Amino acid sequence: MTFKWHGLSLIPHGTSIDFIRIRHFTYAVSILITIITFAMLWAQGLNLGIDFKGGILIEIQTKGPANLKELRDHVANLDLGEVALQEFGRSDEVLIRLARQEGGEQGQIKAISKIQTALGEDVSFRRIETVGPKMGEELVHNGIYAVFWCLVAMLVYIWIRFELHFAICAIIALFHDAIAVLALYTIFHFEFNSQAIVAILMTVGYSINDTVVIYDRIRENLRKYKAMPDRELINLSINETLSRTILTSSTTLLSLIALYAFGGEVVAEYSLPLIIGITFGTYSSIFLSAPLLLFFNLRKKNQNAEKIPQKV
Repeated sequence: MTFKWHGLSLIPHGTSIDFIRIRHFTYAVSILITIITFAMLWAQGLNLGIDFKGGILIEIQTKGPANLKELRDHVANLDLGEVALQEFGRSDEVLIRLARQEGGEQGQIKAISKIQTALGEDVSFRRIETVGPKMGEELVHNGIYAVFWCLVAMLVYIWIRFELHFAICAIIALFHDAIAVLALYTIFHFEFNSQAIVAILMTVGYSINDTVVIYDRIRENLRKYKAMPDRELINLSINETLSRTILTSSTTLLSLIALYAFGGEVVAEYSLPLIIGITFGTYSSIFLSAPLLLFFNLRKKNQNAEKIPQKV
């Protein structure tokens, strides 16, 4: 008796889910997410971190586990505006963030001196950083340019590898994924910093990988099933790659969930946007990028080729 290993498959062979049938519902969900995100951006904007709006960042280490309440009491009456404290990695490491102070460079030095005096010698100051408003403005512009040129590069790549209508559908899906990550920061008003830009770029890069796999199968099936209607062919292609898509995404998500749960507050701040991004990236590859191809005639070139008289 011989046993053949066919690999791990989360989706049974021969699964035939009609993804195209529910495409209008998924379109509506994606449009709703986009509208809510832009409405929240217009109403309250982003909670920009000191990376973008400027400010002071101080990392301290305490003797033993940090008492955040006691530390807040020490800095609460220093007239420095809003001061945020959070554990940073270990229980004895604390990150202090405060807005940029008036008075230019001297104002920042005075604020840092006040913090050092208030906390005393019981803590050690491991890192002190100041970000000016000009540098923050440059970071905003550079972040926007990075996302924009990333999408343009993806558009050109898909256009060259497949065709223009494939590229258009892929960019719509990638734009949706970027909006989904942005929604996390607008709806829950999380601090939007340079890590958020990295999360958006990583989401776009991950999502395009799933999309290309499905597009490759669609192109193969266009050559294999020349008489099959576009609707059935796209459904078949999604189902044939579904096990690979779900397996790849689930293993990545398991790692990110573990980081979010056990990696500490700073790691969780970075991994949560990636969890959202990869979830929506997988969703868009299945429910958006492929079904959107129905707005185009996938067999147009093949039909035109058949009309050319063949030489005998």
